[in-house]
Amino acid sequence: MKLTYIAALALLVFSSWKPVQDYDVIVYGATPAGVTAAVAAAREGRSVVMIEPLSIAGGMMSGGLGFSDSNQMFRETLGGLFEEFHKRVEKLYAERGVQLSYRVAEKDTKHWTYEPHVAELVFNTMLKEAGVTVVLSETLKSAKLKNGAIQTLKMRSGKVFSGKVFIDASYEGDLMAAAGITYRVGREGREEFGESFAGAVYQKKAVGISATGNHKKPLPLISGTTVSPEGQGDHRIMTYSFRLCLSEDPANRLAFKKPKGYHADRYELFRRFYKSSPKSGIPFDLYPIPGNKLDGNNGIGAQLSTGLVGENWDYPNAGIKRRQEIWDNHRGYTEGLLYFLMTDPAVPEQVRKRMENLGYAKDEFARYGHFPPVLYVREARRMVGDYFLTQKDILETKEKPDPIGIGSFPIDSHDCQRIVTPDGGFINEGTIFPARTRINGRGIAYQIPYRAITPKVTECTNLLVPVCISASHVAFSSIRVEPAWMVMGESAGIAAAIAIEENTAVQNINQVKFSERLKTKHQVLTLR
Repeated sequence: MKLTYIAALALLVFSSWKPVQDYDVIVYGATPAGVTAAVAAAREGRSVVMIEPLSIAGGMMSGGLGFSDSNQMFRETLGGLFEEFHKRVEKLYAERGVQLSYRVAEKDTKHWTYEPHVAELVFNTMLKEAGVTVVLSETLKSAKLKNGAIQTLKMRSGKVFSGKVFIDASYEGDLMAAAGITYRVGREGREEFGESFAGAVYQKKAVGISATGNHKKPLPLISGTTVSPEGQGDHRIMTYSFRLCLSEDPANRLAFKKPKGYHADRYELFRRFYKSSPKSGIPFDLYPIPGNKLDGNNGIGAQLSTGLVGENWDYPNAGIKRRQEIWDNHRGYTEGLLYFLMTDPAVPEQVRKRMENLGYAKDEFARYGHFPPVLYVREARRMVGDYFLTQKDILETKEKPDPIGIGSFPIDSHDCQRIVTPDGGFINEGTIFPARTRINGRGIAYQIPYRAITPKVTECTNLLVPVCISASHVAFSSIRVEPAWMVMGESAGIAAAIAIEENTAVQNINQVKFSERLKTKHQVLTLR
């Protein structure tokens, strides 16, 4: 009887045990930065695994972002894998006989566009060619550290991965948080770092329509009743949304349908807005992309759009269940809005007709019911690392001794909250879109320091964070776009390889060797 018990116990232990999978470099997050980090490290001869909670690689660029905003940057400073990605896109379309409206060799301000499935194909090709092991649909549960270095990652499935250097390329900073790294969520006050754009900011005019219903209760889509003092810091972050891939081609269009749980009254604010502004068009931006499709984006200048303002504040620190609730709420809002705009009699006829002619692109996201599979998490956690970027680094002290790339996207934050004003109207707060930070439509170029992607050495010695980098909300509003993240991701991958070569902490790698290695990969490090 005793032997039977011991045998049964052994069988139970064996059946629950998962073998440790060992790699040189572990990248968590298959965002564009994660892809470039993984490919760069693999091309340096390192064994690399890239782990992603979703079932798709490529983040927002595979998930609906039909152009990655490099038109607002100095493209001559965007080399390396970012440029290679776009050259591959260009070549793929040429092979298909598709004439693009731009040429990658010309560093102008045209939109470099692509279809989401093309971006996904190119990313997957680059990963496969580099020999990166890609593990999708696996979510981080915990990180084990010893003497200030990450040893292993455990997934919620029970799988365990060990590595020498780790890269958190997730939009949320989940690995960073699991490793106990200091981080921030929300906005600094104006006084903390002397940032003129920090804290609550009111760049949009108030809207003089009633934003309250019965008993003066705020309508849906209103997130507060207290007008925050200008410049005051808080827990709020910029709005999330989905990037829609739409079509007006009857042969490739799926009409918007009434979603489950739809309530038209959720959009009463839109009704009142259209009544006061009947000549307003559809409330989101549309950008033409190849395949006779349109990329639909939250309108940063719009009073009402596809962004679910104020309903994402707890997402960065939320657990899986709460994040899913927020995700589902955003999807329900978006699907409901599209249906509302197409069918509600309070919507101007020209808007309803336009929406009737629009629909989801039939040949995109088929696995996901043709709805984008990636939520646009514009901002989540932000590391407090070796160097903390602020507005001054973006606009004034632009040169650094340890550059890993050049940023040049303008300071650009979407709304953080929508507030009922004392007179009963509403005002959107949080948009930062200052004209004086632009030069002919592009931002001011500045060097990105390596220290902004490394934690403090006292916290962790083998982690790099190229997405949720060490920056204030204002500085992050400039660096938060895929071209900059792809550049930083590639640099992180090469830094990881050098740290392994030198058997040293990521903070202590030879900077001369690092810079030279980056240059051989056609990374641009200087402003001139």
